[in-house]
Amino acid sequence: MADPLEGVTLEAIVTALSMHYGWDELGQRIPIRCFQSEPSVASSLKFLRKTPWARDKVEGLYLFMLRDIKRASPTVHNFPPPRNPATRA
Repeated sequence: MADPLEGVTLEAIVTALSMHYGWDELGQRIPIRCFQSEPSVASSLKFLRKTPWARDKVEGLYLFMLRDIKRASPTVHNFPPPRNPATRA
C-alpha cells in the first residue's frame, strides 16, 4: 500500500488542515501554541519542523481528515443504465 503522505509537503498539510477545520478548531484538536496564538502557516511550519511529536500529530490529523472526507463522499457505482421495459423485444 502506498504512503498517502508521500509527495505531500508539510506546508500543504498545514494549509489543508487550516482550511478544513479553521485555526480555532485546529488549536482545539491539537493544542499547540502555533495553532492557538496568532496562528499562521509560516509559524506552524517553523515549530513543526523542529518538533517531531507535534508533526506526527498533525500528519495523523491530516490522514484522519482525508479518511473522513472520503467517507462523506457519495459512492459512485459504474452500473449499466437500467433497460427500458417498453423496448424489450
